[in-house]
Amino acid sequence: MRSRNSLRTVDVARRAGCSVQQVRNLERDGVLPPASRTASGYRRYTEAHVRSALAYRALAAATGPVEAKTIMRAAQAHLGSGLLALLDEAHARLAAERRDLALARDAAEAITAEPIGDVRPSDAMTVSELAAALGVRTSTLRHWDAEGLVVPARTGPSGARRYSPADVRDARIVHQLRLAGHRIAPLRALMPELRRARRWADLTATFDARDAAIDARSRALLEAAAALASLLAPEDEQPA
Repeated sequence: MRSRNSLRTVDVARRAGCSVQQVRNLERDGVLPPASRTASGYRRYTEAHVRSALAYRALAAATGPVEAKTIMRAAQAHLGSGLLALLDEAHARLAAERRDLALARDAAEAITAEPIGDVRPSDAMTVSELAAALGVRTSTLRHWDAEGLVVPARTGPSGARRYSPADVRDARIVHQLRLAGHRIAPLRALMPELRRARRWADLTATFDARDAAIDARSRALLEAAAALASLLAPEDEQPA
């Protein structure tokens, strides 16, 4: 007979918002504590398994599934300060992303507003000069060229890249956006619009979307911390 306080795999799955197979996989991966078995071999879960599954789901939304599993294994192993250090690192990365995004927003706004006028041939830069100015490798600039982000003119018999002041400005914008975590594909669609119409609103929208994504991950990490605190509380302090 099943104990009044024991739960089936399907019970844990429903309450945690995942599938039965996911519950089994999480137990296998050490995210959930090992389940006891009935005489007939059926798994028998408890409230601790539900809280573990909920904590994992929140962590996965905040940090990704790989890191979430690492944190949950530390929780199940009662690593104490080791677990807290992992959570501190996750919070620190989110804080760094916020700082980088704020800097990228300010930099891109200033760069986009720069006038391009009175251009002289001497204002152009080679790929090596621009790479040094931005603090990136020349291979990075070549990759941006191949992806259509910043496509300079070619000069001389060797077809050497020559970056005009407008190209340099585009490269500076791309550099800041890449530092802020923006992927190549969205930038490939955005940069032509900026060149044609200087649509700062489009660029602002990308920053706002990144802001919202960081906020969502921060809230998920907050929820995960609360779930972990409940999971690790002494038995007499745990919710019924």
